[in-house]
Formats: sequence, C-alpha cells, structure tokens
Amino acid sequence: MGSAAELAAAVLMMLGFPALMLAALVPSIPAFAAAAAVTYLADHYLHRKGSYLVNRLSKVRAGLSIRFLIRELLLLLLLARLSLADNLVYYGAVACFIAFYGLQAPHGALVTLIRNRRRMPVATRNVDLASRVRIPDAPPRGLLHRSAEKMLHLDLAAVVGILVSAWLEHSAIGFVGIGLTVGLGLLYVLALMPYVRGRKIPPKAELVLAAVDDWLRVYRPETVLYFSGSKDSAYQVNMWLETMEQLDSRPLIILRERAILANLAPTTVPVVCVPGGVHLMNLDLSTVRVALYAANVGKNIHLLRVPTMKHVFIGHGDSDKLASVNPFSKVYDEVWTAGRAGRDRYAIADVGVRDDDIVEVGRPQLAPIQTWQGVPEGRIPTVLYAPTWEGWDGNPGNTSIVLAGENIVRKLVTADPPVRVLYKPHPFTGTVSKEAGAAHQRITALVERAAAERAADPRFTSDTAAQTAAKAELARVEARLAELSGKGGSSGDEAEATRDGLLDPARHEEVARLRAEWNDAYWRSFPAHEHRVITGAEPRLYDCFNVSDAMVSDISSVVSDFIASGKPYAVTDSAELGVEEFKRQNTAVRAATILSNRAEALGELLDAVRDPSADPLAADRTELKRYLLGPDEPTSIEQFNTAVADLAIKAETRNVGQESRTAAVPAQRVGVGGGEGTAGPRGTKRGAAPGEHFPRGPRLLHACDLTHQNLPGRQPLFMVDRLVSSE
Repeated sequence: MGSAAELAAAVLMMLGFPALMLAALVPSIPAFAAAAAVTYLADHYLHRKGSYLVNRLSKVRAGLSIRFLIRELLLLLLLARLSLADNLVYYGAVACFIAFYGLQAPHGALVTLIRNRRRMPVATRNVDLASRVRIPDAPPRGLLHRSAEKMLHLDLAAVVGILVSAWLEHSAIGFVGIGLTVGLGLLYVLALMPYVRGRKIPPKAELVLAAVDDWLRVYRPETVLYFSGSKDSAYQVNMWLETMEQLDSRPLIILRERAILANLAPTTVPVVCVPGGVHLMNLDLSTVRVALYAANVGKNIHLLRVPTMKHVFIGHGDSDKLASVNPFSKVYDEVWTAGRAGRDRYAIADVGVRDDDIVEVGRPQLAPIQTWQGVPEGRIPTVLYAPTWEGWDGNPGNTSIVLAGENIVRKLVTADPPVRVLYKPHPFTGTVSKEAGAAHQRITALVERAAAERAADPRFTSDTAAQTAAKAELARVEARLAELSGKGGSSGDEAEATRDGLLDPARHEEVARLRAEWNDAYWRSFPAHEHRVITGAEPRLYDCFNVSDAMVSDISSVVSDFIASGKPYAVTDSAELGVEEFKRQNTAVRAATILSNRAEALGELLDAVRDPSADPLAADRTELKRYLLGPDEPTSIEQFNTAVADLAIKAETRNVGQESRTAAVPAQRVGVGGGEGTAGPRGTKRGAAPGEHFPRGPRLLHACDLTHQNLPGRQPLFMVDRLVSSE
C-alpha cells in the first residue's frame, strides 16, 4: 500500500460504498452524505499518492468511472427511498448523470488524442530542435494532469446540490448543482478542443525525425552510449554519464525507453530517446565509430546490426556474478573490463569471448573514491553495511540480509570499543523476496534503536552548535537546488521538454558544486558516532565509502568498487561454501575477511580498522586492487579515452577498406543464362572447368542488392569479396 495512511484510506474507501448503500436503504441523508464524503476524500488521496490499490481496481472492473457511477446510482436509490421518485429533482438527477457521462467519451477521446499527438517519435535532451522544427507549448498542466479524476469529480456539485435539496425539500438548490456539473463538464471539453487542431499541434513524425537527422549531420557524433531497460535500471546508464562528459570524442547517448529518459540524471551530453526500432535504424549515425553498451538486452540488436561502427560491452559494474561473463557478450567487437580479473573471468567461463577482444580500461567512475588514511584521531571507526539485493533466482548466496544481516548489525552496534554503523541497502531489496523485505525492516529498527540508545549514553557527546549550523547549511543548499531544478526546466510534456531541453552548463556546474556542499553538510549535521540508516539517492554510495573506515557487503560490484579505497572489508559467505571455496569462486573476496552467517569473524575486521599496522590483509588488498581495477597510472579516464580512440581507428580502417572493395567491383554483375548452368563455388558454373565464365544472361547481383537502404550512413550491410565478371 505504500504507507499506513494509504492503507487506512483504502480501508475507508472500501467500507464507504457498503455504508452508502446502507444509508440509501435506511434512508438517511446525513449518513449518506458522511459516507459519500469519506469515499470522495479517500479516493482523491489514493490517486494523489499514486497508490497501488487504485491502479489495480480497474483490473477487477472497479475502476475510477465505475466507483463514481455506483455512488451516483446509490444517490438515485436514496431519492427513491425518500419517496422523491416523482419529484422534478429526481428526473433532473437522472438527466444530469446521463448527460454527464455522455461528456466522458469526448473528454477521454480529446485527452487521448492530445497526448498521442504530443508524443514525439524521438525525445531529446541537449539537442537543438527548436531552431529546426516548431514545437508548440503544451496545454496547461491543469487540463491533462489526472484529467479523468478531475472530470469525474465535477459531479460533486450535483451530488451536494441534490442532497441539500432533498434535506431542505427545495428543488432549486438541486438544479443549481445539476447545472454546475453539466456546465463545468461541457466547459472542460470545450477547453481541450483547441489543442487538437491548428498551430497547437506538434509537427508530424517525419518532420521531427528529419530535424533530428539534420542536427546529427551538424553535430557529427563519434561515440554513442546505447541503453535499454526498465525505469528501475536507470542507474546503470547514470553511472556512465560523467565518463561520457569526459570523452575526447563527440559523445551521444541513445536511449530506447521514455521511462529511462525521465529518470536520467542531468548531463551535458546530447541525449536521443528513440522508442521505435524502425526510427532508430533510419537515424543518420554515419559518423559514429564506437558504440558502448552498458547492459545485455534484446534491443541492442537494433544498433549492433550497423557495421560502420565498432560495438563494445562496458557493463554496469565489475563483480564475480554470472552476469559479468554473459555469453551474449561475444556479439560485441570488444569487451572492456576494469582490470586483469575481468579478462580472466571470461577465460575461465569459456563463453566464446576471445582474449584478443578484451581491453582493460579501469573504472572511470571510481575516481571520486578516496584512498584510506586511517581513522581520524578523536573519531570512532565507521563501518558501512551495504548488502546487495536478493536477486531473481532465490539463491541464498545472493545476499546476506536474510540469513546474516541481523547478526552482522547486532555485533557492530554492540562492539567494544564502539564503532558507528551506516546501513545502506540495495534499492531493490525486498522487491522479490518477502523475507528480504522483512529482514530489512528488522535491521532498520535495530539500527534506529541502537542510535536512540547511543544518543542517551553520556559517553557520547556532540557539538550541538556545529550540527545546527550544518543543518542550516543543508537547508540553504537544498533551497538553492530546488530553485535550480525548477528554473529553466520545462513545465509541460515530453514535446516541450524536447524543445526546451538544453542544459545550461553554468547551472549544471553550480548544481555539481552544491551537491558537494550538500554532502559535506549532511555528514556534519549529526554526530560522528550516530548510527544511521541511509536510503534513497543521496548521499550516494561512494560518499558512504569516503566517510567509512571499513565495509561489510556481499558478492557484487559494490565490493570491487570499495577495493579502490584500500580500506578493510568483509564479505559474507551466505551460501556457506566455506572460506577456501568461497575465495576460489570469487576473486573480489581474496583480500577480505570472510564472514559466516553467524558473523563470528567480524572482530578480525574491526581489529584491522583499529590498528592498521597489524592488518594482515593490507598487502593483499593492494595487489588485488591492481588485479581487479588496473593500475593507478595512467588514470582510468585516460585509459578509457585511449581505448575509444584505438577502436575508432579500427572502425575507420574497416570502412575505408569496404569503400575500396566496393569501388573495385565492376558495375555489371554476373548473371545466369537461360538454363546453361547454375552457380557453383567461386562463380563457376556446375560442371564448368575452373576459370570458365557464365554465359551472358539475366543479372544475378547488383551493387544496390548489397546495400540495406535503411542502414545509417547507407553503408553496405555485407559485401561479396569475389564476383566473376560476365564479360
């Protein structure tokens, strides 16, 4: 349900309709009015919250329109039970509701038509389409936002008027309400009509696509980041935005789902969202030489089919999970890994990815992670517990949260000497497994209870004045960020956002600076000894890395990323493979403290934090960091840019070679003559001696047959290396 308040509202709404029927049968006008008010308010609240319940009621034929219709029918029943069936207000109510529902169809049709016409075939950010094609303003938000709910709620005037009329036995008030409902409904329909004709209609798809192609020819993108996925996977593309901004070549981001575009973080890189496969295949991407893929998904094929660019799988994390050696990866020209470990994983997995096609480029995203300098003097150590989620397959080794999470956190919050605990679970935790969701709730309660106990412990003191100042700083930064997020942005729909979606670089830089200030103020706004549950996008995981002195986690890219800090870490063997087997199967844990589900070895991790000079795994972590993530010099972004440049040269070399071979092919192709022979190996006819040519006949192949007309850049999709002349 989302919250206790939503659950309460849902219960009230479901109980309200039986109460309405009972009040109508009794009959009781006050009881009916009270029950109607409850159903109206509860329905409105659940819609405003986007509650799961109201979204599912339509699946069981109890949708929004049905609920309003039932309430109105029960009102007519009330009038009949009050012996008002022969009263003019009764006939007026019947006529009103018939007319009112007659307006629902044109209203719904107009709203749907406006939305469909304003849905762009290509949505963009940081692409100048406004100078190339006219995109009109969106209708006022009040007309389209939750339009069905607004239209149906216009019956409130009639319902109130009729109830008051029945109570006072005076028809005039009822007819006033009836007139308001029908009149407002008619005005709503008329207000929508201008937006389905004339200059208020966006241009046709062909004009928009032509404008995008024109922009592409001017911009001439060279490196594309391509991504497709669900809205929950937007983080997989967001992690590459900063890297794309630092490329030496001209970058472009291609998305396939509007939901991803809506959840894309701000970036200065041009973004093109192309939901339609045919539209994508007709875009002019002839200048692109390198395409980067952050996920293995089916829609990748729409770009993989283009031979004029080289295709690279870069992934969205580096770990020992099976996803890191997906057999699908062999479809790419190259696979880029962080370090030697990624290369070895593919060799061991033997899934068809050749060693020659693997390039080590480091992890550019890890640049913000700070190297550990030990626990600052005067501060107790901070341990981050960052378990991954339960996954789709129910494997107990996926996450520690179910079997070990409470044991880990309990030992940490009761450690002596004390440590501070930061609990930051994976955002997908509990989405598949109810047990994982319940464990998360128990761990959250455990951390919050320990935080409350520590706040009352006189051994722990805090600088109240400094925290108050930090909170004031937080409020100032948040206010400015809110102002910037609303300034210069489109308040309309997708079409307006495409037209106005040019990011202001100065504003982007200010936002980045403010986010850094926010992060600094956040950590100063509460005591350095306070246990904390951290969910949501802010503070980011890497910010938690930087304020922590050690981490406990599971097999995931989180572990590989944390290794960049050089700090001690522990990983839970939730599947109970045993220490040796666990280390054999998972490269990233070879310099970790291995925990069982009872977390007995947690003391070893805490000892390493408290006395770094006695840390037995320090040298192993240094060696493992280089193995997993590559060398510190040159920097990862330098390695990444070099790999992009090298692959672009390979793509250009291939294209030049294809052009040369195409030019060398004679204009006239071989043919097959009136049944005198059929094609044999290398252009000979069956039964003919080597070197004997076909007789003249109908054309068999022509250059245009070897060119896919929809291919970006109109390059040949395939070529025949050796053709025999018909001369």
